[in-house]
Amino acid sequence: MRVDRVQLLNFKCYGDADLTLERGVTVVHGVNGSGKSTLLEAVFFALYGSKALDDRTLDDVITTGEEEAAVELWFTHDDREYHVERRLKLRGDRAATTKCVLEMPTATIEGARDVRREVTQLLRMDAEAFVNCAYVRQGEVNKLIHASPSDRQDMIDDLLQLGALEDYRERASEARLGVKTVLDGQQEVLEDIRAQVEQKEAKDLHEELNRLESRRTDVVEEIDHYETQREQAAETLETATAVLERHEETREEIVALEEEIDALRSKISETERKREDASDELGEVRARRAELATERAELLDAVGLEDDTDADAVRDRIAELEARDEELGDELQELTVAIETGTDEIERLREEAADLEARAETAREEAADIDERIEADAEAIADREAKLADLDEEIASARATFDDAPVAFGEAAAHLEALESDREELSAALNDVVADIRTAENAIEEGERLLEEGKCPECGQPVEDSPHVDVLDDRREELAALEAEREDLEAEHDALDDRIDRAETLREAERRVERLEENHDNIEQLLAEKRESLADRRDQRQQLRDDAAAYEADAEEKRSTAAEREAEVADSRAELGAINAERGEITETLESLERVSTIADERASLESEIETLRERRQDWAEMNDERRETLSTKRDRKADLESEFNEERVDTAREEKANAETYLEQVDDKLAALADQRNEIQNAIGAVENELEELERLRERRKRLAERCERLESLYEEAEALQTTYGELRTDLRQRNVETLERLLNETFDLVYQNDSYAAIDLDGDYRLTVYQKDGEALEPEQLSGGERALFNLSLRCAIYRLLAEGVEGTAPMPPLILDEPTVFLDSGHVTQLVSLVESMRDLGVEQIVVVSHDEELVGAADSLVRVEKDATSNRSRLERGEPPESALLASD
Repeated sequence: MRVDRVQLLNFKCYGDADLTLERGVTVVHGVNGSGKSTLLEAVFFALYGSKALDDRTLDDVITTGEEEAAVELWFTHDDREYHVERRLKLRGDRAATTKCVLEMPTATIEGARDVRREVTQLLRMDAEAFVNCAYVRQGEVNKLIHASPSDRQDMIDDLLQLGALEDYRERASEARLGVKTVLDGQQEVLEDIRAQVEQKEAKDLHEELNRLESRRTDVVEEIDHYETQREQAAETLETATAVLERHEETREEIVALEEEIDALRSKISETERKREDASDELGEVRARRAELATERAELLDAVGLEDDTDADAVRDRIAELEARDEELGDELQELTVAIETGTDEIERLREEAADLEARAETAREEAADIDERIEADAEAIADREAKLADLDEEIASARATFDDAPVAFGEAAAHLEALESDREELSAALNDVVADIRTAENAIEEGERLLEEGKCPECGQPVEDSPHVDVLDDRREELAALEAEREDLEAEHDALDDRIDRAETLREAERRVERLEENHDNIEQLLAEKRESLADRRDQRQQLRDDAAAYEADAEEKRSTAAEREAEVADSRAELGAINAERGEITETLESLERVSTIADERASLESEIETLRERRQDWAEMNDERRETLSTKRDRKADLESEFNEERVDTAREEKANAETYLEQVDDKLAALADQRNEIQNAIGAVENELEELERLRERRKRLAERCERLESLYEEAEALQTTYGELRTDLRQRNVETLERLLNETFDLVYQNDSYAAIDLDGDYRLTVYQKDGEALEPEQLSGGERALFNLSLRCAIYRLLAEGVEGTAPMPPLILDEPTVFLDSGHVTQLVSLVESMRDLGVEQIVVVSHDEELVGAADSLVRVEKDATSNRSRLERGEPPESALLASD
């Protein structure tokens, strides 16, 4: 991935900025607080949105005093070009994203979440992974060093996509535990079933069944014997009883015949009465049928149908009306929803209109406030213009000082410097003369002393032998000449002092003019800004008035729309009433038609009732005929029975009956006991058979459970093997990555830290770091000096970057390596090593490296240079392209 261009509008300290980035090393340079890091934050924000803001909010992104902000980023990834745009706007006291679009070669993604998700998939990094790998933010240079081994392990595992393997291993573990729980439960059930099977098999149920069936056969044979005897006794009893019964029956039959004859006579009379009642009822039913026919005709006429309309036509009409009623119900539902929706929309439109009117009022109030500010600005402009006029007069007055001056305005400093130089030379000459005078005076004094002593004042020899006796006169002449020269020099020095005083006055006049002119420039600049501000305020006031008018127009439009929607809702309500009225008519018609259908059923029932009454009268007539014939027959039978009667045969039958009854009473008790015994045996056989069936079911269930347990054990072993595989794969990949990372870390650290202090760096499987000195002593990274620790951490970051780049080369090109103020903890020597680190990453093929720093030494490491400056007056940052020095350490080939 390569960042091609970033464009900012009202983003933090940038009002309007546009930066194009090239391949190679780009150094963003500027003093602290100038806005260098903000450029990187803008790139980070463009990619990941609010996730790039840490604990800050979108409000913090928009420049103070502005309403909107925008960030656009153009970047190339895997030789394809992408463009992402994010726009923010203040709404009340909160900022919200108004536009977020990612333009891809094959599609366009919209929405902050969807864009962030797409960028994360594209780069295979979320925001946290991005700052842990490619983006070393200001103040986080030691983040990986200070992290605990577990946190460092999690960060690097996530970057290397090993966290997913741990998720898979945990899922496999959960699946294994779930299978184990089911397996344990099934095994408990299996053991219980096995115990039940063993318990039933121990009973020897087949042998018990054979024994019970043999007993049942013996009992059945005994029962058969007694039943045979019983049947014989029963036959005797039956014969005797038949004789006795016949005798009794004959007697009773005669009595019964008498009763029956009386009953027949009574029934014949009753039946005749019923026939008469049925005739009356038949007339009533026929009248009811006629009434129903009349009612049906009236109902059919009421619903617009002919009197001869058949039942099928009525059912068709009912179905038609029900369909129409259902259709009207659907329309009613739609109208109800439309009315509710319209009512909600009317309320919403009115609320929006009220809000717009409030906003229009607010805009007018703000415009009124701006009117006051405009008046104040106009007064301030007038004051400053007056101040400018005063300054012009003071400047002219100060420049007038040079009207009779020996030099022109602007030359006073050089003139003063020349005079001071002359005075210094004159002072030096005067000092020399004074020293010569003192030397001459001392020499004369010494010569006079020697002369008093009779010695030569020049050589110290006796005067009579000395050729230099007249030397004192020469020295006195020399002293006089020196004193005359000193007086001339002092007079010249005094004159020069006067000139210097005049020159200083002129110089002070120049300075005063400079100060006045500087004040003049400042006031002119402030006046220009105030005039610009005044124009802006007037534009802002006009904009507010325009906004107020627009808000009112929008409010009026929404109220008009609400009125239109209210009319539509009223129409819908009217239509709703019409539908309800039509449904009421349909309901009445349906009730009438359903009554017609009911009448048809009632008439059919009456027809059936009429037929039934006819049949009953006929049946009753036939029945009385039969009864009269029966009455005649019974009278004849009664006469025949009265002629029959034999006492001897009755006595014999009574004796045989008594003997048979005695035997049957005894045999019945025996048979009852045998039957109970047989039933007990049969119940026992049934119980054994049930147990045998239960045994077979238990055996079948045991088989199914055993097979299920085998499958669960196999599944448990597979889950356990899968869990182990994921764990071993993660461990193996981590170890391979650790070995590669350790090698890359040592290579990187050796490239940038070439001294005799450290021998190697060890990285164990849990990502614990140890630094070994040349003497073999092990050090924790925290024991290194601040600069060494920072350089060590940068080496670790670069090694991780190289590992990821080598691991996914060709499938997910790495983002630029971004270093934000990496020299915070580095002294000048370590900065040189940082330059070597950047050079090594460039030589290793990192396509784009962006370094943000205020350090001048890093400027020499740049292929391209971007300078950032901040205007102290407006507090806005601006960008300026610079050329790196020709001696750049990383100059392109």
